[in-house]
Amino acid sequence: MGEITVSAQHLDHLLHDPTSSYGAPYQQAFAALAASHRGRPVDEIVPLLVAAADRALLGFTGADLVEQAEAISNGARYELRVRVTGA
Repeated sequence: MGEITVSAQHLDHLLHDPTSSYGAPYQQAFAALAASHRGRPVDEIVPLLVAAADRALLGFTGADLVEQAEAISNGARYELRVRVTGA
């Protein structure tokens, strides 16, 4: 399970918000990779997750991204604990 802290004003960088104009929420990129890269090597998925995290301006650790890539590769569930700060 991964963990990330996101400010309330940037929660739309992580989760899709139909009222937001932000165009690259990480949730959508993760879901797309999960659908298209199941069974693919972890080493192939990690750079794609890094790029998605960079576009979304999210600071996942390298270990979190590897865990996410392993879940995608194996078709396993991935749980992410999100801490939302007021600023």
